[in-house]
Amino acid sequence: MAQDKLKPYQKNGEVFKSSTASRSRRNFLKGVGVSGVAVAASGCAARSTSAPESAIEANDPEALSKVAITLKINGEARKMKVQPNAVLLDVLRDDLQLTGTKKGCDHGQCGACNLHVNGKVINSCLSLAVMHDGDDITTIEGLSESGEMSAVQKAFHENDAFQCGYCTAGQMMTADYVIRSDDIPASPEAWREAMSGNICRCGAYKNILSAMQQASKHV
Repeated sequence: MAQDKLKPYQKNGEVFKSSTASRSRRNFLKGVGVSGVAVAASGCAARSTSAPESAIEANDPEALSKVAITLKINGEARKMKVQPNAVLLDVLRDDLQLTGTKKGCDHGQCGACNLHVNGKVINSCLSLAVMHDGDDITTIEGLSESGEMSAVQKAFHENDAFQCGYCTAGQMMTADYVIRSDDIPASPEAWREAMSGNICRCGAYKNILSAMQQASKHV
């Protein structure tokens, strides 16, 4: 009885009932849906096969944007891939596990992160790793000589030139540069000025100067 009440319609001279039209539309939509899923699946498969295997294996969504660099750290060439905005300090501490270099203010104002790049002392927290591709970098771990403490390290130890020790690595790296520099006069006044970028919250400045004076006789 329900089918008899359906309103018929005519197309190309042939009479159809709405139930037939409904079934036709349903079949059409089903076909479109299946086709769409197939196309989407093939697209995903194409993207998956075209992605670098290394990125898939590493499960690293940022791998494609990384830059290959080589850093010569403490005499050893280290090849790695880093983000273009990766800070040198973070790469050393987080990626290479060289945690002797400390993260202090993160604004280049305390000197805790100081290290040597091509013989010059810099704030590693203000420097991008990609800027140092091929550079010769020395961290506090590389300041020792053949496993023995350097003259600066010995002098800091013997003169109690530290208390909490957090700033000590940066202090040593800067002190080593200062006492070796031909551009900085070997005087207490000049050394104080040259070391002014390294902050010691414990106030061990007097002992740091004494350590530098001792170390300068052995470098």
